[in-house]
Amino acid sequence: MENFFAAIIEIASQEWVRDIFWTVVLAAVTFAVSHVVVKGLRALLNRDSNPLPSSSIIVNIARAVIWIIGGSIILDSCFGINPNALITALGVGGIAISLGFQDTLSNLIGGIQVTFMGIVRPGDNIEVGTETGVVQDVSWRHTTITNARGETVIIPNSIISKTSLVQLPPVNQISIPFAVTGDRPMDDVKADLLAASKIAAEEVSPVTQDPKIFFSEITEYGFKGKIIMRVEDAAKAGLAVDAVVRAIAPLTR
Repeated sequence: MENFFAAIIEIASQEWVRDIFWTVVLAAVTFAVSHVVVKGLRALLNRDSNPLPSSSIIVNIARAVIWIIGGSIILDSCFGINPNALITALGVGGIAISLGFQDTLSNLIGGIQVTFMGIVRPGDNIEVGTETGVVQDVSWRHTTITNARGETVIIPNSIISKTSLVQLPPVNQISIPFAVTGDRPMDDVKADLLAASKIAAEEVSPVTQDPKIFFSEITEYGFKGKIIMRVEDAAKAGLAVDAVVRAIAPLTR
């Protein structure tokens, strides 16, 4: 038994064993710090008062920074490798790698641009080229949107940063055009339309933004415009439009 413990002590006293031990310890600490920071960052990004978008690219950048710092400490403390010298030694190779990963770097930079400049946020209804949908997430490589058919569309961030992007109204916003003929006062018609449209929409889904009327044309025969409001359930937006059209029909004749 004494020989066994002596052998264990002898092995543990070797330098390479100590290096492995501290490597495991530092890696575990780095993992724990990364987990805590990521969890806290997600909670912070999901707050309504947070000015930054809740995109996963921000979380991934924070995670990468923590692991880079942890890896540098491990290399320096356990293996005596200076990270700065290593980066310098790999300078030429880094250029070759950057050329090989040009598309990946372009997508990463594009994702950082659209995220931190607030161009695209989860929940935005956007149109990029021929694709239209609601943004689900912006990662380090691509942006994921869901179109009206429920399909998931993956768009590289580099395309979003280089292509014209249209910010569409929210999917829960409905717009109902109308045309009123006759000589009724505009204020009276406006009040009736607002009341009727809100009541009709509320029967389908709660209204989160009261209806507003925008007049686009006024002639001697009457006037035209549209009613805009937002409902709580975006899936019932079509039904809300139909209900409002039916409700205001008698008022527009």
